[in-house]
Amino acid sequence: MAGTRGSEIYYDVPNVAVVSHDADGAHPVATGAWRAPGANTNCFARESQIDIMAAEAGIDPLEFRLRNLTDTRMRRVMQTVADAAGYTPAPGPSGRGLGWACGIDAGTYVAHLARVAVDEGSGQVRVEKIWCAQDMGVVVNPDGARMQMEGCLTQGLGFTLMEKLRFRGGNVLDRNFDTYRIPRFSDLPEIETILVKNDELPPQGGGEPAIIAMAAVVANAIFDATGARVTTMPMDPGEVRRALAARTGQ
Repeated sequence: MAGTRGSEIYYDVPNVAVVSHDADGAHPVATGAWRAPGANTNCFARESQIDIMAAEAGIDPLEFRLRNLTDTRMRRVMQTVADAAGYTPAPGPSGRGLGWACGIDAGTYVAHLARVAVDEGSGQVRVEKIWCAQDMGVVVNPDGARMQMEGCLTQGLGFTLMEKLRFRGGNVLDRNFDTYRIPRFSDLPEIETILVKNDELPPQGGGEPAIIAMAAVVANAIFDATGARVTTMPMDPGEVRRALAARTGQ
C-alpha cells in the first residue's frame, strides 16, 4: 500500500519498525497526481530523525549516515553528491544552511544535498540549490531521466514549503490556485542532477524517487541554518516561525 512506501531500511540498525496509519488510503483526502505520497512522509520522518541523532552526537550529518551504512549503492550516491558539491564536513547546526537526506523508491537510490537561506524575521525559506544523485540501474533515456528528477524536485518543493489546504467545518476553503500556492519558476533553486552509472542492474523506477527526500532535506537544511527543527509540512513561514520560537524559548 502507498502508506508503507519509502519505509525501506538501509541503515545498519538492528531493530526497526515502521508503522503507517491511514484513513481510507494513504490520505483522508484525494491526492490527485501526487508522486509517492506515502514514501514522502516516511522519508521525512526517518531522515529528520537521523539528522537529530547526528546533531546530538556532534557529528557531521553526512559522516553520521556513512558511519551507519554498509549498503554500497547508498554510500555511492551520497558520496557522488558530496563530490559534486565540494562538501566540507561540519556538525550541525553549522549556520551554512546545508541539509542531507537519502532514500529508496521503486528500486532506485537517491541522495540530496540542499542549501537554503532562512529569513528569521518573516520565517521565509528560500531553497538556493539542490544537488541530487540517482542510481536507477541502466538509464535508457538520460535526458528523460533528468527531466523526471527535475520534475520531482519541483513538485517536492511545493508540498514541502507552500501547498497547504485550509478547512472550515469540513469544507475545503482552497478551491483554486489563487489561494493554493504551487511552485513558480521564480521559486525554483538551481538544480544539479547526477545519474550514477550502474549498468549491472536492469532499469529501475525514475518517475518518483527524487521526490521522496525533498521535505527531509529542506527541514534538515533549515536546522543547519538556524538550529530550529521543523516537523510539520508544509514548512510555510508560520511553521518556521513557530520552530524558531521553540528553539529560543520565546
